[in-house]
Amino acid sequence: MFVNNAPRYEILSEDAMATLDRGWRRIVSEIGVEFASPWAIELLAAEGQFVDGIRVRFDPDWVMAQVAKAPSEFTVHARNPEHSVVIGGDHMVFAGVYGPPFSRRGEVRTEGTLEDFRNFARLCQVFPELDSGGGVIIEPNDAPLDSRHLDMSYALQTLTDKVYMGNVVRESNADDFLNMAGIVFGGREQLEDKPVMISLLNCNSPLHWDERMLDSMRVYAQANQPVLMTPFLIMGAMSPVSIPASLAQLMAEAFTGIALAQLVRPGCPVILGSFLSNANMQSGSTCMGTPEGALGLFAIGQIARRHKLPFRSGGGFTSSQTVDAQAGYESLMTMMPTFLAGTNYVLHSAGWLESGLVSSYEKFIVDMEILRMLQVTFKPLEIDEASLAYGAHEEVMSSSDSRHFLGSAHTMEHFRDCFYRPLLSSSDAFERWEKNGGKDACERAGEIATKKLEEYEEPALDDAVKAELREYVDRRRTELGD
Repeated sequence: MFVNNAPRYEILSEDAMATLDRGWRRIVSEIGVEFASPWAIELLAAEGQFVDGIRVRFDPDWVMAQVAKAPSEFTVHARNPEHSVVIGGDHMVFAGVYGPPFSRRGEVRTEGTLEDFRNFARLCQVFPELDSGGGVIIEPNDAPLDSRHLDMSYALQTLTDKVYMGNVVRESNADDFLNMAGIVFGGREQLEDKPVMISLLNCNSPLHWDERMLDSMRVYAQANQPVLMTPFLIMGAMSPVSIPASLAQLMAEAFTGIALAQLVRPGCPVILGSFLSNANMQSGSTCMGTPEGALGLFAIGQIARRHKLPFRSGGGFTSSQTVDAQAGYESLMTMMPTFLAGTNYVLHSAGWLESGLVSSYEKFIVDMEILRMLQVTFKPLEIDEASLAYGAHEEVMSSSDSRHFLGSAHTMEHFRDCFYRPLLSSSDAFERWEKNGGKDACERAGEIATKKLEEYEEPALDDAVKAELREYVDRRRTELGD
């Protein structure tokens, strides 16, 4: 996994931090946040918070006392221990796209299928720059609605040996994911001391935690599995058009959600999530890769560090309808701030297209090129006497035949690994590029995706464990009526 030792890009002054702190405190104490599950209301009322129906007005100091119980760093275990990850500190964990209902391969845009899901899981496995097999990498719309989560869990546990994400559609789905994890990791009770999955809980902004999210969160938190509490803010739609106002709202939603998770299980690992972008004020559509999104990302990273919370945001976001220049520059406009902000958990690192409606094979490869380049860019530059290559200067300057370094001993020793070697980019001369078919980056990306899938090898898993997983899926599918 990648460790980001670069200085953090911080944009908030102490005065700005204090103003935002007053802002979220006023929201939770005067307006309140809605919690749509009766059990959540009962827990919060028992703690002395002011309850009015499903709306809760909070004592901000109580919220902060709860948030302080969350660990600042924790480990999530993969079935291959080499792929276990640390969340927090300087660590960055990268996962693929999450949630799109559609697939795109070349010019063909269709509803996502179970085979698409398996393919994207395979791609997550083959790229070492990705640390997670993903979650809902794409919605498999050809699988039965009530039991497709079983197919997704089975795929994530057999096609990858990396950490993965839990299902949050309903409470019973979360329970199934934990039961299947128990099969793989030697019993569900083992998960208590060995978290194995991260689950994404989105606030239904503005200021509303819905029943499905809360009920799923409770299942995972009770089992000591990390929960990713993420307000989903599109400025102008789910929050005001002001960045500071949206930041205050995000803090109100995230902090109260985290506080509830700590009520369910004190010390439960949590991640402060942020999804902040803006609406197009002419059409109402969602914009991605915007300056506003980058500013919000910098700010939330700084806020998370202030409160000693692991932080999730960023990714390869774009509003583009196809894999074109817009898709590339918007994704870089989000992924570069993701690194500069010191993000700990990066969802949507590869494959996101069309404002999150599409999982794209070609875009997956474009995003992998961006991610690979940034991981090299943010690797510390080591400078020592050997790196100054003084002998290369002596050799070249003493030569009477040529004054270049192409054939020097230093170059011959290091040429294989001295520079980044692209996965996707072409630097061929025009004539060579044209002779090889004149393919653009999108075409080349499609070929790479196909090649990677052909080269994929399923990671080993004990046959008895695999059979038990299969039996569980078949039995539960029957019980669910599918």
